[in-house]
Amino acid sequence: MSTVSPVSLGIGPLRRFVIQNIRWMHLLSLTGLLAYLVKFPEYRLLSVGFAVCMSCLSWAATLYAERSQPARLEARISAFGLGLMASTIAKFAFWTNNPIWPVVHAQNGGWNKTGLALAILAVLRSTRRTASSGGEAPSPRAEKGSSALAGLGLAGLFFAMHSLLSDSSTMILWVWEGYPVRGPLAVPHGSYTIFAMGVGLLIGLFYTDFARSWTFFGTGSVAAAVLTTYSDWFGYYGALVLAAYIMALAPVLISSAVRHSPPTTFGLGFLVYNILVLAHVWIVAYAFVPGGFLMREHTDYVMTVTMLCMGAGVFSAQASEPNNGRKSTNPAARKQRGYYIYVLVALQLLSASIAYLRFPSYNYTPYHKDEKLVTAGIWTIHFSLDNDMWTSERRMRDAIKELEIDVIGLLESDLQRIIMGNRDTTQYIAEDLGMYVDYGPGPNKHTWGSALLSKFPIVNSTHHLLPSPVGELAPAIHATLDMYGELVDVFLFHSGQEEDVEDRRLQSEYLAQLMRSSPRPSILLSYLVTKPNEGNYKTY
Repeated sequence: MSTVSPVSLGIGPLRRFVIQNIRWMHLLSLTGLLAYLVKFPEYRLLSVGFAVCMSCLSWAATLYAERSQPARLEARISAFGLGLMASTIAKFAFWTNNPIWPVVHAQNGGWNKTGLALAILAVLRSTRRTASSGGEAPSPRAEKGSSALAGLGLAGLFFAMHSLLSDSSTMILWVWEGYPVRGPLAVPHGSYTIFAMGVGLLIGLFYTDFARSWTFFGTGSVAAAVLTTYSDWFGYYGALVLAAYIMALAPVLISSAVRHSPPTTFGLGFLVYNILVLAHVWIVAYAFVPGGFLMREHTDYVMTVTMLCMGAGVFSAQASEPNNGRKSTNPAARKQRGYYIYVLVALQLLSASIAYLRFPSYNYTPYHKDEKLVTAGIWTIHFSLDNDMWTSERRMRDAIKELEIDVIGLLESDLQRIIMGNRDTTQYIAEDLGMYVDYGPGPNKHTWGSALLSKFPIVNSTHHLLPSPVGELAPAIHATLDMYGELVDVFLFHSGQEEDVEDRRLQSEYLAQLMRSSPRPSILLSYLVTKPNEGNYKTY
């Protein structure tokens, strides 16, 4: 709930204090970049919560204060959009981890000191002269449209940006269906997502009337439906259009929202955003939360509400500034927009370079090639966070390398949600150790994830959602590997909770039938969620 701090801007004296001291507010928000110095995870979380609180407060105040200066407001919004792209590119370069996050440090790939130094310089540069330096300035136009609808628009926009665009591989994994490859890959096609984001931002800046049109909203809604319901390349085409639409809406919805009271727009927006964040976790965690059955396996509900929220924002934006044809732009603003294009081109070139450098070699060798041995293992990785809440990809890599495991199954591996940072552990391990990878059922399949990494080529793989009438969905992967010229089937299986006896029985029978149907030698990688030799352990 630290994101709802803009509600406090409804207090006049406090709002004026924040606006007049905006540099210090932004500097306080950087305390989150120092959180990596905090040893205990609970205190680290508190420091990050404070930083998020100050960041949301500072950005809401900054944007609201610039509402009387259209060119400066556009510059702030552009910086916000470009910053999201830069963060996504940084994650693309660092295997889906942002190198300045509080869950990384120097030992596991963090660039915390560098990030802090750049952030301080950015704050000092961007706040040296603001339109609000002398206090609050009135809006040049009377308020039109609905502040509540504008707030809903921000909720949908921020949630869509965070859940779908904060990592270039998220929507690619939505449409992933296994081997043989029939769709995009995280590398190199993550750069396509970033390119679409850049195109969308340009549309929002240069073609504002089109960006807030119902025609474009309808296009974005169809794209969202395609992404939600289709796989492979066709589903990804929907993802690219949706990425462009979301970025194009940022200048429209934020410019509309700042004309209204910030507690209603940004405060309500972040409150609804928090509800959407919970909802997109409850579609998986339905077995453990009150009322979870209402959201069970309903990514479509979350996507629909997200689009409706953005549609509410479009409605308010059209009411506050109806289409009046092409508006004139002063020379300074045109020059400023030229800089945006230069920055966008630089970011796109950087993204393409990263895709080229990270392109896999697909020339992998098992550890015991001469002996023609196969080593296999199973590991429940608990979302790639250790007991002290540090990312654990490098330590996992070291363990797999030391044990010389050729084929390993990872369970609880789906990190492509906001609460897990929209990450993908398999990218770093697979690239560093030289392994093929099947991510398993994507984040829109409502499981906690299962992934398969192999030194041997994956000839074919299929994903299965096992029967789970009561508890959480249990994922499985059936993969055929080429092991020294012989085809071998590998079954990776995450069973349900021991409390759900019927689920466990149905899942075991499903997997037994699946394995029985294979004419090839088979390897089972699984574990039972129960105590050894107790309950139904020997049965299943």
